[in-house]
Amino acid sequence: MQLKKMDMDLTVCKVPIIKELDLEQGFYFIGRTDEEISLVCETIQTPENTSERDDGWKAFRIQGVLDFSLIGILSKISSVLAENKIGIFAVSTFNTDYILIKQENFEKALQVLAEQGYEVV
Repeated sequence: MQLKKMDMDLTVCKVPIIKELDLEQGFYFIGRTDEEISLVCETIQTPENTSERDDGWKAFRIQGVLDFSLIGILSKISSVLAENKIGIFAVSTFNTDYILIKQENFEKALQVLAEQGYEVV
């Protein structure tokens, strides 16, 4: 399975509204519930109106389109990383999964995944 490194610094934050975001620019993942609006975005695109933010994330994505019938892909990756004491923040889209890792652990994460047979591109 191929994992594609994403060449950007990311921020995970909470925002009160999203209508000020220019969704045509950059990388965004928005999650809205009855309790909050969470946003993952490029650090340079982080809106000023965040109520909380956590900078210093890097990411990779699982390459290709993952069929909904596939089971355990994210579980296997997160288990390998957990065994190496590397925390993750995962987000999923219709096509695939994105795994965010704190910058200080990113290269180690890619190394341990490569040792387990994942191809990092």
